[in-house]
Amino acid sequence: MSIFVDEKTRVVVQGITGRDGSFHTRQMMAYGTRVVAGVTPGKGGRAFEGPGGAVVPVFDTVAEAVARTGADASVVYVPPAFAASAIMEAADARIPFVVCVTEGIPVLDMTRAHALARDRGSRVLGPNCPGIICPGKTTLGIIPGRIVAPGPVGLISRSGTLTYEAVHHLTRAGLGQTACVGIGGDPLIGTSFVDCLEAFAADPGTEAVVMIGEIGGTAEQKAAAWAGENLDIPVVGFIAGRTAPPGKRMGHAGAIISGSAGTAEEKTRAFEENGIRVALRPSEISALVADALGR
Repeated sequence: MSIFVDEKTRVVVQGITGRDGSFHTRQMMAYGTRVVAGVTPGKGGRAFEGPGGAVVPVFDTVAEAVARTGADASVVYVPPAFAASAIMEAADARIPFVVCVTEGIPVLDMTRAHALARDRGSRVLGPNCPGIICPGKTTLGIIPGRIVAPGPVGLISRSGTLTYEAVHHLTRAGLGQTACVGIGGDPLIGTSFVDCLEAFAADPGTEAVVMIGEIGGTAEQKAAAWAGENLDIPVVGFIAGRTAPPGKRMGHAGAIISGSAGTAEEKTRAFEENGIRVALRPSEISALVADALGR
């Protein structure tokens, strides 16, 4: 199974003619994602050529792309200065699922974008995230398709590179995935750990979940408490930043420690108190998952 998207999802790519947009669109199409439209203002009427000679129409607006193609998901590859506006345009077009890969978007801009998306009923994944991949079905974002395999494990992560490492270890251990979701490392994100846990809990194909957090904020503690009260499948966790020097800001914009709430020690304790097995290294995740599943 999968969460949020599947092989039927019809995708519009915002920024399809840019360097990053065009490269990753071709990667998504090669994996099997149904990219039905692209949007670049001022370039409507052109055609984007994908792998194998596939042609994707380009429109000036998301509203026009949705009206003409029935797109029901969007991926945003737009520079930081314009990315929040792109998210709001997708929400205004009533697209239910919007993935924003862009990093470096001003927090005030994202405050407005998230508020509008909630008002329009659109779920935003990100920003500053690698997106989502449902192995064997579809991928929206930049997670490499070659490292995943279909199977029973769901994965949620704040870190893109740790997503790739953990998935690679799982796949090599014969533990495929239902979906791998990078939620992003910014202070304001649209889809949380808890949102993903709720989706995995409702997915009959997911038998275990891997949750990769990092120092800063309290999202992991909230997710651990929710899992302890509501989830009846095993969860394996990992917290990045365990060796970060005290008082030093590390990595993502959201990795800011306030008092003891955002430390690796506090998050690890919250995991363990709620029955979540904690790996000390990413390479240990697959063994803990296999043990939890009795394999």
